[in-house]
Amino acid sequence: MSRPPFIQPPGGVRARRLPTRRGEFAVLDAGPGADPSGTALLVPGYTGSKEDFIALLGPLAAAGYRAVAVDGRGQFETPGPAERAAYRLGALAEDVLAQAAELREHGPVHLVGHSLGGLISRGAVLRAAAHGRTMPFASLTLMSSGPGRITRRQRWKVRMLCGGLPVLGPSGVWRVWNPVAEENEVTDFLRQRWLAGRPAQLRTTGRTLRREPDRVDRLAAAGLPVHVLSGERDEAWPVPAMDEMAQRLNAHRSVIKGAEHSPNVDRPVATATAMLDFWAGVGARS
Repeated sequence: MSRPPFIQPPGGVRARRLPTRRGEFAVLDAGPGADPSGTALLVPGYTGSKEDFIALLGPLAAAGYRAVAVDGRGQFETPGPAERAAYRLGALAEDVLAQAAELREHGPVHLVGHSLGGLISRGAVLRAAAHGRTMPFASLTLMSSGPGRITRRQRWKVRMLCGGLPVLGPSGVWRVWNPVAEENEVTDFLRQRWLAGRPAQLRTTGRTLRREPDRVDRLAAAGLPVHVLSGERDEAWPVPAMDEMAQRLNAHRSVIKGAEHSPNVDRPVATATAMLDFWAGVGARS
């Protein structure tokens, strides 16, 4: 679970609803004003939300980009149905494609997916490529997201969490996983976010994390510029596995010093700088 460094949106960031053909999504929207260089669409990971990117929004907007962080279907402030089929990878990938369609008027869309959000974002790219659609993305950044399923230890943890939901309920699972939680604004937010999430979303996306196959070759064939970004340490996907994935994709590779699974939280300025450098290279190639 990513722990945002703060909760209140900084100046220039709007909390709003993004209407799309797939419904409305809660977003944090930061822009430089007129004529942005492009739009960053930021997709959060498992148990996450748009607030996981809150420290990135200011630096990206200051550099001339519009940055839109989204709550996925069934995450925090975006509602979702109780049916688990609504949260399969293909459905969530279609949500991302719908979000991108609404944001393209503000310039090229650079897709950024953190952890599970990387698998969903990859799915959106592959769906666009497989169905012969116009590719709505200028680039894809896979942030702390690997080639397929998570490590064995993390698969066990996710299985235990998902198994506890129908037995203990969200409140009971929270108490088990956070027996001695320090009371402060961020901890209160994390609890509220957890309780607001749809159990069906957590159980279905947890299965995705445990089962997702290696789709790296298909992504390479799509021909989209890719950036593989991670911290120096990661428990969900080993850093060497992400190094190898970057080689297979002929991707730009960034390792953020001092960061672990959430470089967007651990080192937001360095992470934003790495993303901006990659996008500048994409623009030069274009």
